[in-house]
Amino acid sequence: MPYTVTPTALPEVLILQPQVHGDTRGFFLESFNQRDFERATGVQAQFVQDNHSLSRRGVLRGLHYQLQRPQGRLVRVVAGTVFDVAVDLRRSSAHFGKWVGAIISAENHQQIWIPPGFAHGFLVLSETAEFLYKTTDYYAPEYERSLLWNDPDIGIAWPLENGQTPLLAAKDAAACALAQADCYA
Repeated sequence: MPYTVTPTALPEVLILQPQVHGDTRGFFLESFNQRDFERATGVQAQFVQDNHSLSRRGVLRGLHYQLQRPQGRLVRVVAGTVFDVAVDLRRSSAHFGKWVGAIISAENHQQIWIPPGFAHGFLVLSETAEFLYKTTDYYAPEYERSLLWNDPDIGIAWPLENGQTPLLAAKDAAACALAQADCYA
């Protein structure tokens, strides 16, 4: 199997480890293969958009989601290291309001599958990080929402250095707490 899949504390959020073939020249990995992804995860997802961002240390992007046209995301890092987070926003879920986080990096090659119904964000831990993600629906700014990154009701344990405040976009600094957030059924 080209991927090793590890479930997280939120069973639908999966960590994928692709097979990496390396030698003295470097390495090769197949970053995505639809057939193998479906076989390994049991998820049938059609990806329609790829996104690529560059951020510097201390940047926190998120926690983002689209209320209508929700996006599933397959995320990975191609340079640097991030702490990646998913929050379950499905009111019908036994895990509503719970979060899971993992460190993913260019070195560990791990990917995370975050299904529709979850908010997503990441904090850059290296000097810079290049972050790539595939989405199952197109970006629709009219439906985009941001969940407050430091909402105490969620309690994400962001690995911030010495009480550091992350660098946020204005929309993320003004995001809603879970108690006021638009959520999924």
